[in-house]
Amino acid sequence: MSSSELAPKAEATAAAPAAPAAGSGAGAGTGTGSEPAAARDGFSFARYRELSLIPVLLVMCVIGFIVSPAFLTSANLLGVAQQATELSLLVLAEALILISGRMDLSLESTIGVAPVIAVWLVLPQHGGRFQGLALMPTWTAIPLCLLVGALIGGLNGFLILKLRLNGFIVTLGALTMLRGLQIAVSRGQSIVELPSSFTYLGRASWLGAPASIWICALLFLVGGLAMGWLRHGRALYAIGGNTEAARTAGIRVDRAVWSVLVIGGVLAAFAGILYTGHYGSISADQGSGWIFQVFAATVIGGVSLNGGRGTLFGALTGVLTLQLVVNVMTLAGVPPLWNQFLNGAIIILALIISRFAAGEQQE
Repeated sequence: MSSSELAPKAEATAAAPAAPAAGSGAGAGTGTGSEPAAARDGFSFARYRELSLIPVLLVMCVIGFIVSPAFLTSANLLGVAQQATELSLLVLAEALILISGRMDLSLESTIGVAPVIAVWLVLPQHGGRFQGLALMPTWTAIPLCLLVGALIGGLNGFLILKLRLNGFIVTLGALTMLRGLQIAVSRGQSIVELPSSFTYLGRASWLGAPASIWICALLFLVGGLAMGWLRHGRALYAIGGNTEAARTAGIRVDRAVWSVLVIGGVLAAFAGILYTGHYGSISADQGSGWIFQVFAATVIGGVSLNGGRGTLFGALTGVLTLQLVVNVMTLAGVPPLWNQFLNGAIIILALIISRFAAGEQQE
């Protein structure tokens, strides 16, 4: 497809950001009125990309039951779901940013540094091994944590959008800088003296299931509805598909991208709150290496690294797939040292599938 053919399609998409979604996420980022006739009349893999992992999840459940009858017990499945909540919030944040045509590597560090700074500001100076400043009352720990996440996202947005620096390099530098800040503030030690309000959401149960599962499901639902039906959500697809066409159509591109970077930082900080409450402490390396899992889950869930394509539902199925694979491997007695290799292999496989089966071929 030539560039002259692509331009009208992108302009049509940008000019009607509030059009009803095709499926749950803009039909993989394209407007329904601009799809090729073959895609409208026949089966298109790209149109159902977000559903492609459903059979995989069913197969994994069958394999898990064969490996161990304990796999399908409610205790095991709830445990898998709860372990996926923190990662899924990072995936939710990264999916929103990728759809808008950007990338944020610093989410991995935000999940750790935001809780550390929040607790540092509310714990007294005599708080055991961890010396806090006690500048704020303890009930402000959660708002402070979310504020730190928002500030990180806002700073990334300033550097990328106002100073026009390379987004990959900016967020890579932020990842390293924030990781160093986390270790320096925590003095390389795990923090166990935490306010009870800070650990409640990670430990509470609502209606027989961990509260974090309900919260995560609600956030994905709200995000999916916003991306599919709200003008600002639909605008992200237009921006990721063709930034200049979106700007020409009257979309405030910088404001929208800046907002999504801030939202991503807040979601990462909230993931840190759930993780801290779940395990009852903040480790000095909390979140280290998570960005590989985030991208693995996002990519296999059908979110394009090129922007403008993908759905939050697909990203969620990507998280569940990764977690089920890890759980089945654990039940089968496979050493966890293979997990990182598996995540990398899944990313490469997903890119190959996306390249040749989801309509990203270049003519």
